[in-house]
Amino acid sequence: MSEKKSIFKNVRVIIFILAILASIVAIHPGYSSTEGVTTNLNYGLDLEGGSWLQIKLQGALAQLDADPGMIVSQMVEPVIGAPIKITDNNLEVGGSSSNRSLIFTTSVPVSSSQLELLGLGTVSVDKLNQATTQVTISTSKEALIQAYLSKAFDAEVLPISTDGSIVYEIRTEASEEKLSALMNKVGGSILKNKDGTSTYKEGVSASTRDLTRDILNDKLNSLGLKDIPVRTVGEDYILIDFAGIDLATAKDIAEKPGKFEIRIQTTGNETQHVLYGDSIVSVGIPTFHDNQWHTPFTLKEDGARALQKVAIETGATDSPEDHYLNMYLDEEKIYGAPLSPSAASRLKGTPIYSWEASTGTDEAAKAEASLLQIHLRAGALPVNVVLVGSGHVDATLGKQFKTEAVIAGLISLVAVAGVVFLRYRRPKILVPMVGTSVSEVIMILGVAAVIGWQLDLAAIAGIIAAIGTGIDHLVIITDEVLYEGKLPPTRVFVSRIGKAFAIIFGAAATTIIAMSPLVVMGFGSLKGFAITTIIGVFIGVVVARPVYGVVIKELLEAENGTSEGEGRAN
Repeated sequence: MSEKKSIFKNVRVIIFILAILASIVAIHPGYSSTEGVTTNLNYGLDLEGGSWLQIKLQGALAQLDADPGMIVSQMVEPVIGAPIKITDNNLEVGGSSSNRSLIFTTSVPVSSSQLELLGLGTVSVDKLNQATTQVTISTSKEALIQAYLSKAFDAEVLPISTDGSIVYEIRTEASEEKLSALMNKVGGSILKNKDGTSTYKEGVSASTRDLTRDILNDKLNSLGLKDIPVRTVGEDYILIDFAGIDLATAKDIAEKPGKFEIRIQTTGNETQHVLYGDSIVSVGIPTFHDNQWHTPFTLKEDGARALQKVAIETGATDSPEDHYLNMYLDEEKIYGAPLSPSAASRLKGTPIYSWEASTGTDEAAKAEASLLQIHLRAGALPVNVVLVGSGHVDATLGKQFKTEAVIAGLISLVAVAGVVFLRYRRPKILVPMVGTSVSEVIMILGVAAVIGWQLDLAAIAGIIAAIGTGIDHLVIITDEVLYEGKLPPTRVFVSRIGKAFAIIFGAAATTIIAMSPLVVMGFGSLKGFAITTIIGVFIGVVVARPVYGVVIKELLEAENGTSEGEGRAN
């Protein structure tokens, strides 16, 4: 008889041992006198304690119509201080973009730059005679309605093409009554559906909702918060779990849209908008110099030219001391100072792309500079949000849940071990079976630590479900291995173990397929349950259960005194 090969030289066993060791390193268990047992695992709200917020996105959607001439009159006359007369209007929604324009005349001088700030379209000005100025605006009805509502609500308005019609998304709170009143002023109205109901709908589009969710995700990651789940609920709500964070801090993080704006002082306390945070292309690390904390940032081409244009038109380049450059975060002024003489001089001839926002000198200013950096990098939320629900889970209650979850897992393991022992009454089967289940739990937790997955009660339930599935598979292997209560010859063993794994692979594939929709659709905590179950099943089938087959064969051979060959050695 040839010398028996050591079980520790088996490739499957080596991989299994390395996986266990790697998982323990990833979990990094430890103990401190102040915190007790410590690990690298992330726990969810129900295990760690913390806060949860439900926020609603403010906005409105509607199909609208209006008289382009009345819109232009409403917006232009207050600016030029004189009435206008529409002489030509060939704007049609959805028509060809060529030769789409609106022409009006007025008795006062008008500059194209003066009107282009209104965002009506491309403006050209012609002096017909000493008393009459003609203005041509190349635009569209959609663009005029968009500009009119943007100014009226002081918010972003987006025309969205849907099934051949235009739906206007107003990215701020806009009641149907207020919107209807605004449209009546320009000879328009909120359109009706085919069934006669209003096309007005409170809320935002799916793309805006998802964009808000993604920006919130970026902000929370930038703040160093670990795996904060941000998920959409319905069409207009977002639910956020802040594990380990108090309710006041959670509200401060989520409710602020991070709206950054630069304005230039015109006359007195009046200011003129220059640009928003979306005109910023890059943001640097806050630095301390000139006895101030500064957050450096770089403007895009259009942002730099817009700043140059407004600075020249308002006179900030000629009289910097009379025209402060102000910076706002969430409508709160964080910086205000005149242009430096060098910057004012440069702006007369060329745009400036690199700027700095100064926040102050103390620690609070340092924190504000860091927060500004986060907001500028992540981008402002596209819509305002309002808190509609909140709650807090006490840390001690979370700790209690954690303890009870561990106890529940241990009880389930002991119960399974008892049933297995009653079935086989052989410790050499019971020990590797229980040991395999424990190893699977360690590897699942190791994967969770590596990917930063947040463990909550649903995830713990998924681990328990994986243990149950694993025990089922181990029982199948054991029943196939034991041939009439004893280990069969090698050839029969190989055949039966192959049959067992065919059943196991089929069952595992069924489980993974059944859980996949929950992962894709993301039904809240059920997603955590599904992901943990899939990870557990995958680890068990690929790593743990093949090793169990090897170990149980070795132990039963040792118990029965059989050899590696066909039958018993003589």
